[in-house]
Amino acid sequence: MQPAISAPMNAHEFTFENLDGGALPLSQYAGRPILLVNTASLCGFTRQYAALQEVWMRFRDRGLVVLGVPSDDFGGQEYDTSEQIKSFCEVNYGIDFPMTEAVGIRGDDAHPYYQWVAQQGMMKLPRWNFHKHLIDGDGNLVDWFASTTPPNSPKVIRAIEDLLR
Repeated sequence: MQPAISAPMNAHEFTFENLDGGALPLSQYAGRPILLVNTASLCGFTRQYAALQEVWMRFRDRGLVVLGVPSDDFGGQEYDTSEQIKSFCEVNYGIDFPMTEAVGIRGDDAHPYYQWVAQQGMMKLPRWNFHKHLIDGDGNLVDWFASTTPPNSPKVIRAIEDLLR
């Protein structure tokens, strides 16, 4: 009899590839809330990068991690290379929060994190670029915000502040 394969219990069990190279395990942020956002450089919502940087600068000293996860899954709106993504984000928005390599979000090529999110409930899955997940310090997916909800909206700020208390 083969041992049962355990399903991931929280977000800390997933690892992305860092946009700058190397592994980016979410477990390195244990004890800190994470605002994880699937991004795209050429989307109508791309201006939210400025608000993400604002939220990062406002709350990083209190423990919040903003994590950008580029994807080309919605409308083919992401650059082809990590170098292009990094350059675009730095030059146009001064982004210095952590970013991952581009990943698949839906379908058979979805990153394991997004496969796990699908198991948490279909409404939590991104339906477009700049969908936001709020993960608590224990790695639990505690809230999500649609692409149309800016990261610096009162609703998102309130949820972040609640986790930082």
